[in-house]
Amino acid sequence: MKRIMGGLTLLTLAGLLFAMPAAGAASDEQALVERARLTIGDLRHDKEFGNSLSLIKQARAVMIVPRLYKAGFFVGGEGGDGLLLTRAGADGWTGPAFYTLASASFGLQIGAQESELIMFVLTQKGLDALMRDKFTIGAEAGIAIVTLGSSAEAATTANLKADIVVWASSSGAYAGISLNGSVVAPRESFDRGYYGHDVTSSDILLRRSVRNPGASGLREALAKLG
Repeated sequence: MKRIMGGLTLLTLAGLLFAMPAAGAASDEQALVERARLTIGDLRHDKEFGNSLSLIKQARAVMIVPRLYKAGFFVGGEGGDGLLLTRAGADGWTGPAFYTLASASFGLQIGAQESELIMFVLTQKGLDALMRDKFTIGAEAGIAIVTLGSSAEAATTANLKADIVVWASSSGAYAGISLNGSVVAPRESFDRGYYGHDVTSSDILLRRSVRNPGASGLREALAKLG
């Protein structure tokens, strides 16, 4: 299932991680959309995503990060590009709007990891938080974020009253995944490149004033799940 890198060295991975913000060609944007569509396919078939399919039916929005990189040699970093789509009732799903997720950590750590990550946004409060200019995971009062592994039951999230539930399928030297301290921010250059002019996340997801047919496969994949 996983499209996890096999032979990358730690230094190569670290270079990719810190070079990511420089990307910006239109082909990169469509490639990210396609990788997100494949991640939704993994959600259906990969046992590491457990029974998280049930969360799609509750979600107001979904953020997909097809490749979240983490690398460290005493000083670690984590990051990746992602997409946010919102539910539009009978019209299916709107978007995508482009985002980036990044963090830095310090401490004794050596290793490398790549993850596929999906955030299920279950409340309007959670969606409002993600759509700010910058949202720091774990630092916002009143926003409950739950990170689940494949052994956890998605049904329990109702009792946890989570605003956002995070699922990830990971491979690498780090055990599990922690997003505390990570910053989620709009990737405005990708939005502009994908839609052909300056456009905001609100234009894409709330006002629905733009649409790119290149994302129809991704929207249809989500619609089939709920």
